[in-house]
Amino acid sequence: MKCRICGKKAVIHLRQHNLALCREHFVERFERETLRVIRRYRMFTPEERVGVAVSGGKDSLGLLYLLHKHGFQVEGIFLDLGIRREFDYSSLSRQKVEAFRDRYGIPVHIVSIAEETGKTVPEWARQRRERRVCRVCGMLKRYYLNKTAYERGLGVIATGHNLDDEVATLLGNTLRWDHSYLVKQGPVLPSPHPKLARRVKPFAFFTEKETALYAILQGIDYVEVNCPFSEGAKSRLYKHVLNEIEVVSPGTKLRFYQEFLRFQREHLATPQEVQYATLRECRICGMPTNLEVCAVCRLRGLDKVATETPNP
Repeated sequence: MKCRICGKKAVIHLRQHNLALCREHFVERFERETLRVIRRYRMFTPEERVGVAVSGGKDSLGLLYLLHKHGFQVEGIFLDLGIRREFDYSSLSRQKVEAFRDRYGIPVHIVSIAEETGKTVPEWARQRRERRVCRVCGMLKRYYLNKTAYERGLGVIATGHNLDDEVATLLGNTLRWDHSYLVKQGPVLPSPHPKLARRVKPFAFFTEKETALYAILQGIDYVEVNCPFSEGAKSRLYKHVLNEIEVVSPGTKLRFYQEFLRFQREHLATPQEVQYATLRECRICGMPTNLEVCAVCRLRGLDKVATETPNP
């Protein structure tokens, strides 16, 4: 198969676009389209400082590399979750991130959940007797990403979510008809509070195959295994189902996502119009919350400590 543009040997065939591209023209298209998405959805400008949530995987490291290459003011944020089930997943991820940081000279701020809270994510899940670690993990990741971004003066958090991630989430929200999530899903989630960074997804229109190839062609060394706690997650089932449909009907995933965004604009509130619950600041840590004490401070039992400590 030959590149449609130059006739050289193609490295990928994008069936959803009926487009074969060589290495040079695939990278050129990938970066051009990423920058176009950033501009189209007004994600951020070159003058803004952007934090990229990095996990050690292909998507997040590829995104950090691309943004740095094109002159954006970026730094990575890596959360060491302390996950060591079956193998030392968190240490492996951290090693990849630190090696990436040293190779490219891109600043990466590393936050250890165990050092911040006294326990790893799995230990907190066991203490709460949660059947699935993901619930506690998601809560802690959201909190410490926002907290770190605020403390470092980063007004935007970019994540490496790709099209496969987005349509799997969309399918799950649609099957449950979860209106509260459907109105907020999209490439940009505006900030509802000065202490909460705007969330953006520059890779939202690229398949996982495309983001993986971009990282490989740039020589980025990334973690190739999934979190051991993701086994059995519904999102993986949804991805499998959508991939099966994509085989017989190329472009289904992209159409599903694009048509949803059109439907959202016309019939649902856009993220900019969503009326968020009135947020207050946690009386213990000061981060935004709907309650007097935020979920993470309650998880750590800081509300009880504050109540039991007598006033001087």
